[in-house]
Amino acid sequence: MLTGLDISLFQWAALLSAGVLIGMSKTGIQGINTVSIPILAIAFGAKPSTGLILPMLCFADLIAVIYYRRSAQWKYIFKLLPTAIAGFFIAIAVDRFVPDDGFRRLMGVCILVALAVMLRPSGQDDKVVSKWWYGAAFGIAGGFTTMIGNAAGPVLAVYLLSVRLPKLSFVGTSAWFFLIVNYLKLPLQIFVWDNITVESLRTGLITAPFIILGAVLGIVMVDRFPESGYRRFIVIMTALSAIMLLI
Repeated sequence: MLTGLDISLFQWAALLSAGVLIGMSKTGIQGINTVSIPILAIAFGAKPSTGLILPMLCFADLIAVIYYRRSAQWKYIFKLLPTAIAGFFIAIAVDRFVPDDGFRRLMGVCILVALAVMLRPSGQDDKVVSKWWYGAAFGIAGGFTTMIGNAAGPVLAVYLLSVRLPKLSFVGTSAWFFLIVNYLKLPLQIFVWDNITVESLRTGLITAPFIILGAVLGIVMVDRFPESGYRRFIVIMTALSAIMLLI
């Protein structure tokens, strides 16, 4: 049982470092949050860790939206949300039939393929990006991966990079999308998968100062990145995230 008081030194280290990484990811250092997912899975177990990390993500989402609330491009959020919700229920339906390793590796392959398509010479993928099914496909992939393992950050990063959003619009759109998606996931995680408890909430509450610290670090880093440098950084972090999912 997670009480926040009887966890080991390794679990403490995993929990607090994950808090910093989550804060950084939500305020613009996309992809780095993927590092925290396997860390917490090792420390607390795969299913308990998803219930532990979601409230932490929800808290970090609030910080990101407060800071970047005016930077979102809502047309992209509206394109993604309907199929993202569909992705929730696809994940619930197939969860019992596919092993965790299979899901994780499939997510990694999909992200790498999407990155490869996105990084083709400029102009070649413009017609694809404008198709109605392009956003719908990323919405399903985002909803599916966030429900299975809170790992939709790289999926959304590929989509927002492919539509070539400026730096602040990228961060603001991501912040609002995940705020909505993660809060919609809460009742499903509580009542369908039964993996968020009072104990996990109490344990996660301990990470709040570390999430705030990470959020501040993320804001500072984003402010210092030039526009083109930020795009390259997100591509690299997204590729590393995908590789981690494949390992």
